[in-house]
Amino acid sequence: MSSATHPSALRTWWAQRPPAAGAAVMATGIVSVALHLTGHEVLSRIALALACVAWLTLAANFVHLLLADRTQWTERAGTPGALTAVAATTVVGTRFSLLGWSLLAAVLLGLAALLWPWLLFLVVRHWGRRMPGAVFLGCVATEGLAVLAATLSAATSTPWLAHAALLPFWLGIVLYLIALFRFDLRQVARGSGDHWVAGGALAISALAGAKLLAAAGTGMYLWNGDDQAVLHDLTVFLLALDLAWYAVLLAAEIAWPRPRYDVRRWSTVFPLGMTAAATLSVAAAVDVPWLDAPGRALTWIAVAGWLAVAAGAAVRARTELRSAGAVRSTAPR
Repeated sequence: MSSATHPSALRTWWAQRPPAAGAAVMATGIVSVALHLTGHEVLSRIALALACVAWLTLAANFVHLLLADRTQWTERAGTPGALTAVAATTVVGTRFSLLGWSLLAAVLLGLAALLWPWLLFLVVRHWGRRMPGAVFLGCVATEGLAVLAATLSAATSTPWLAHAALLPFWLGIVLYLIALFRFDLRQVARGSGDHWVAGGALAISALAGAKLLAAAGTGMYLWNGDDQAVLHDLTVFLLALDLAWYAVLLAAEIAWPRPRYDVRRWSTVFPLGMTAAATLSVAAAVDVPWLDAPGRALTWIAVAGWLAVAAGAAVRARTELRSAGAVRSTAPR
């Protein structure tokens, strides 16, 4: 094979990225949101820029596989990690909406809504018993639509978007309950990182509830007082469950340390950041100021987690690129 037709080491390495790599975009995007909510705008925009670069790269790879290798695309689309494409798109879109870029956020909402039913169908078909934490990504992707739609509703004073957001909000909770019965609880002690999504899915559900409450607080009439009370109580309950999962998962990490890098550790950072964002958003939506301090502390824990996983990813990428380059240099020409 000639050097002109031999794939570059970088291209070979990137082609091997699993669908779960989309969790890196989710993690970076939600850390950007949490930093924005705590007033650290410069750091937030840096994180957003990184999330956008990663999203564009993953999107290019997604389209390339769809056009060039339909078989591999179908295989990857049937794995739970494929739903990170939807979740990552909604998280980035939510951050754009918070910047006031409503048109771009709406485009991303439309794209995520277009991908969501097909990917969810392909993934659910392959659900089994005793699954890893990635099984909760069905809930995460669905609730991501609710978060973005509710955020846009508040930003643009569009009531129908908030009403539409109620459907994925409630469906996401149903998907969480189904996933909970398929989740292998042994993953809490043995998981490689994505077991944290068991709590992260509750966090994004609580964030969706907070965004729906915030939309109603802009002056639009969305639902009656009884419905508002149910949404209020459910949002607080979801956050409480999320914080309980957070404590359990953190204790498990201490009891059964897993320090080695794994790409699924991005699925640990995402719940860390999402719990911070949910805590801060619920504090504002239900007017509980004392939650603000824990939310800020959780934000810095998420930032520390992001830095640790990013460092591990950089070291692993360097090793794999060297290996791919060595294979390329010894390949027949």
